Amino acid sequence: MDGGQILLSYTKVWVILLLLSATFRNSKLAAKNTEQHKKRKLATENSGFISIDCGAEEDYLDRNTGISYKTDKDFISTGKNMIVAPEYNLQTRFKNSVRTFPEGKRNCYTLKPRQGKNQNYYVRAFFYYGNYDSKNKTQMFDLYLGVNRWATVDINVEDMFTTYYDIIHYSITDTIYVCLVNTGSGVPFINGLDLRFMNDSPYRSMNGSLLPRVQADLGGHQTQSSTRYEDDVYDRIWQFDVNLNDSVSISTETNIDIQGSDNPCRLPVEVLRTAVQPRNGLNSLSYNYTRYTENSEFLVFFHFAEIEQIAPGEIREFTITLNGLNYGLFTLEYLKPLTIGPYKLQDQVRFSIDATLRSDLPPILNAFEIFKLGPLPDSPTNQTDVDAIMAIKKAYKIDRVDWQGDPCLPFTTWSGLQCNNDNPPRIISLNLSSSQLSGNIALSLLNLTAIQSLDLSNNELTGTVPEAFAQLPDLTILYLSGNKLTGAVPRSLKEKSNSGQLQLSLEGNLDLCKMDTCENKKRSFRVPVIASVISVSVLLSIITIFWRLKRGRLNVSLSSLVGLSRKELSLKSKNQPFTYTEIVSITNNFQTIIGEGGFGKVYLGNLKDGRQVAVKLFSQSSRQGYKEFLAEVELLMIVHHRNLVSLVGYCNEHENMALVYEYMANGNLKEKLLENSTNMLNWRERLQIAVDAAQGLEYLHNGCRPPIVHRDLKSSNILLTENLQAKIADFGLSKAFATEGDSHVITDPAGTPGYIDPEFRASGNLNKKSDVYSFGILLCELITGQPPLIRGHQGHTHILQWVSPLVERGDIRSIIDPRLKGEFNTNCAWKALEITLSCVPPTSTQRPDMSDILGELKECLAMEMSSEMSMCDSVKISLVLGTDMAPNLR
Repeated sequence: MDGGQILLSYTKVWVILLLLSATFRNSKLAAKNTEQHKKRKLATENSGFISIDCGAEEDYLDRNTGISYKTDKDFISTGKNMIVAPEYNLQTRFKNSVRTFPEGKRNCYTLKPRQGKNQNYYVRAFFYYGNYDSKNKTQMFDLYLGVNRWATVDINVEDMFTTYYDIIHYSITDTIYVCLVNTGSGVPFINGLDLRFMNDSPYRSMNGSLLPRVQADLGGHQTQSSTRYEDDVYDRIWQFDVNLNDSVSISTETNIDIQGSDNPCRLPVEVLRTAVQPRNGLNSLSYNYTRYTENSEFLVFFHFAEIEQIAPGEIREFTITLNGLNYGLFTLEYLKPLTIGPYKLQDQVRFSIDATLRSDLPPILNAFEIFKLGPLPDSPTNQTDVDAIMAIKKAYKIDRVDWQGDPCLPFTTWSGLQCNNDNPPRIISLNLSSSQLSGNIALSLLNLTAIQSLDLSNNELTGTVPEAFAQLPDLTILYLSGNKLTGAVPRSLKEKSNSGQLQLSLEGNLDLCKMDTCENKKRSFRVPVIASVISVSVLLSIITIFWRLKRGRLNVSLSSLVGLSRKELSLKSKNQPFTYTEIVSITNNFQTIIGEGGFGKVYLGNLKDGRQVAVKLFSQSSRQGYKEFLAEVELLMIVHHRNLVSLVGYCNEHENMALVYEYMANGNLKEKLLENSTNMLNWRERLQIAVDAAQGLEYLHNGCRPPIVHRDLKSSNILLTENLQAKIADFGLSKAFATEGDSHVITDPAGTPGYIDPEFRASGNLNKKSDVYSFGILLCELITGQPPLIRGHQGHTHILQWVSPLVERGDIRSIIDPRLKGEFNTNCAWKALEITLSCVPPTSTQRPDMSDILGELKECLAMEMSSEMSMCDSVKISLVLGTDMAPNLR
């Protein structure tokens, strides 16, 4: 072979080797890319991250970790930005910027995760002194999570590493406060703050928080950097410096499919690829944790994955001994993650993992975690009070340095505010004197229902004095002097003041009338107006009734014009019993379903005399049972009113039970208020429905002896006749009370979410005022067209939370259902809204009786009818004169 052939042969071999090398590199690169894709998929699944670089000047992306950091300007308004001394600079960017708090005893970060309350979160705070203040001074201060102490931060000036404190916290509030408290041993500071949504992970303690003490990645190299996000979907920080006695490391490069596993702890692949096992000749791994263990409780998790291919016929089997107690037998599957635990231990954590006698291989352990259970002895301030004081702070733009975090705990630091010692605490005193407040008196003040003393003196407040102040049960001091309030002082406040129940100060309001003559003038002005309105209303009622009679829309006798007593209006129901065979025949073998509720399905039926009926058939799987069936039958046999659905008959044959009602051609109110409803209710029809429903409820409360509480009043239980007359249905949950003032603790469920009285939900005390609250929500639906729970991007918002800021802004146009296109009387709309808000205070004693609500609603309806008549007259005049005189009278 000559030299040219030899060179050609070498060239061919070289090319083949290059191709093989490239193929190998590409396959490794493809595997790496696949693994990275899986990591990123895991990471994007858990997007509930808040990452704050405390003291940074701008947002940025950390390309090493893939974490997007925000500045803290949107999370805290106090403190100042600093940077560590140049000689202390670290490679990690967020550790070099510092937020320091030289002023104020407590400074709080406000975190509002989009997942909201009743969720599990991992919170972590980073501290690196770095001699940022050039004082070379040791720093010590307290760190609080909400109202409970989390840790004492103790930073030695010689520390050249970052200290971090982490906690897994189940939040019962939508807002999480992380507070730094000055204890007199140094100026509080912070470098970074993380919040991670932990979804449905098993890291949870409903009675407290979990404080990570050890998160050990076993078998890794000491030179490795810690494993965290993006490798770890929860962004845990895994340590490599934990050694088990007499152990050796093992590892694999093979991929472990954590995405396909059902392991809820979701450990990173990098953590599971390494492990430890006993040295040759040993069959046990052991560890003892004794730091900070006195009177402590711990949770321990063990994490395994078999990373060695075991020969056929061999097994790796082991037991776990924890503080002297044995658990197991355990075996592992190749490359499949397994978490064992959590185990709860007292005072110490001492464990050993031991091979069984029949095991062919020693035990292994890939990782383990130890959490200390942190108690939460204090509850945050009553949520109603928190919402109220936050609304007050926003309404008056109060920017006090100490108005941050929880208002009452861990100690009252909000200037001008005092709380009681209840658990949860309540706000009992608020002093905003000389605070440059302007505008009307905020309605949010009326939601501080435990308040005893309120001082708003020497401000620039305008408008009238709310009469609702007299309804605050514990208010004994009300100072409003030195403002610009106008109008008359409410009679109820003057009566409380005259009786000595209230210290009332009103001096310095030059345009505020405190004399009884104001009331007399007001009354003398209102009498002719009211008289004229009533006369017009009566005339309009007569015209309307005759008009409806003419069009066949109303079936009433002339005697109804002058009014009948409740007894005379009662119609004796025949309440005939039906056999089940007759029920099948009436419904044509249950052919047409017209509704469904907790009792069962409702079918359309036809009696022999041609009357249409609605047949509610008992379902064996329903939430209501035989007791509720009998309750509804008994009530409907004795309760009769034109605004209550009438019972035609019933069937009670063993398991076959049914109720036969009069048929309501227009279905229920909920359907009429849906966005896709074809026949939208106009403003007057809505008011008439409100009056009808109020009449029915008022009869149950005040016309029945003993009074009856409906307990599940809602729009789907307001049924409508062909002429849109409203009738209350579904008495399956109703209770009759022995006396009007009687209330009971109810243990069985009552009500529908969104309509439930918050006082009843909190205490279980049920009375007539619980129905009044539900009726208020019903009115709010009629006015706004919104459901009680409004669906949004961040879950559901209660209708009262939605409407409250609009009320404070006085934006009635945004409150009223936009589908009405402005076709309503503005004064009437405000009155309807005032009636609504009077029904829904959190305390039942503040709510009016249904008879008062009914009277107010009738006035509101009369106002609307009078407005319509005025508009009609204007249109007629303009037609006669040939001019356009009534373009917009509303």
